[in-house]
Amino acid sequence: MRLTKHVHAAVVIEEAGQRILIDPGTFTPDAADLLESATSVLITHEHFDHFAADEVRAALTARSELRLWGPASVTAALEDTDAARAGRVMTVRGGEALDVDGIDVRVYGGDHGQIHEGIPVPHNVGYLVGGRVFHPGDSYAAPLVPVDTLLVPVSGPWVKVGDAIDFISAVAPRQTVPIHDVMLSEIGRASTGRFLGEKGLTATPMLALEPGESVEI
Repeated sequence: MRLTKHVHAAVVIEEAGQRILIDPGTFTPDAADLLESATSVLITHEHFDHFAADEVRAALTARSELRLWGPASVTAALEDTDAARAGRVMTVRGGEALDVDGIDVRVYGGDHGQIHEGIPVPHNVGYLVGGRVFHPGDSYAAPLVPVDTLLVPVSGPWVKVGDAIDFISAVAPRQTVPIHDVMLSEIGRASTGRFLGEKGLTATPMLALEPGESVEI
């Protein structure tokens, strides 16, 4: 299994010739290109930095083989498309097991991380792909199952370093990969690594991938 990080929260997971794209959002400049080469798409929640609605609509229209899974708020935004009418846009809920391109994907439910008590947040799902890689979306809810590689959001209005440390400790993965990092400067990324990596406060190796960089899982 190969994991490739792209800008912000978008990642591609490749296995046996299949390419699962997770969270192509508007902060990901090559989202349209990634959608063009993906075999399937998973969306964690409706926020624009995870769900580039126009690009997704265009890809679903252009590619009759492309399928998408996401929570109800995402699929509702696509319900008027031919893809949805053809059954290629599917709503997921926590606790479900999916067969995505022959790859086992488990869905974990929960709410988006709280920004402030006065700001409503959407429903958010996390995906465990192939029993190895967990993408939590915008949440620090632990899946409470073994995880090899944990994708850890490290910036954003809801993110707190202490909560990220607790998240890593609760999941206890073999390694972490920081995502959701477009708001951080180079200095900020390095600082996050010092806090969240094995030489910081978690004792878990953190693999800081550049956009477009891959690792075998």
